[in-house]
Amino acid sequence: MLTNSDSQFGIISKSIHWLVAITVFGLFGVGLWMVDLTYYDSWYRTAPSYHKSVGVLLGVLMIARVLWMLRAGKPKPLVSHQRWEVISAKATHVLLYVLVFSIITSGYLISTADGRGLEVFNWFQIPSLGEVIENQEDVAGEVHELLAFGLIGLVVLHAAAAIKHHFIDKDLTLKRML
Repeated sequence: MLTNSDSQFGIISKSIHWLVAITVFGLFGVGLWMVDLTYYDSWYRTAPSYHKSVGVLLGVLMIARVLWMLRAGKPKPLVSHQRWEVISAKATHVLLYVLVFSIITSGYLISTADGRGLEVFNWFQIPSLGEVIENQEDVAGEVHELLAFGLIGLVVLHAAAAIKHHFIDKDLTLKRML
């Protein structure tokens, strides 16, 4: 099944979901590793360039994900779900999207604070807005880091809820996305 139904996510939604998940964890791991690189490390310039480029591609994928979700819809909540579970799941999903887009935006603001555009794998360049706020690189860097840790925390909570539904509630919540 390519598209979503009332009871199941389609292969497109599943593929985008897992590609986003892998990319987010990969970018987080690389981000943690990058901050300890020294000027003389061979990855000092290369790793941030890849991190930025993949972050931009994640932004494109997230836009595609939102557009796809608007077109394809989502499966209905399971009848076994409590009202509070449905509400908290919706709130969590909205917050996940907000965090990802905010992290991408703060990353852009870090990268372009000096007035140079953001180069994406030498394919194209996103122009800079320049320094929009005073001390932009540092402020955006702090925001970027805090939001990234918040995102990972929320993702862990999201995964724990799916595992709880699978092993404790024994419902189809997790299976609908596998």
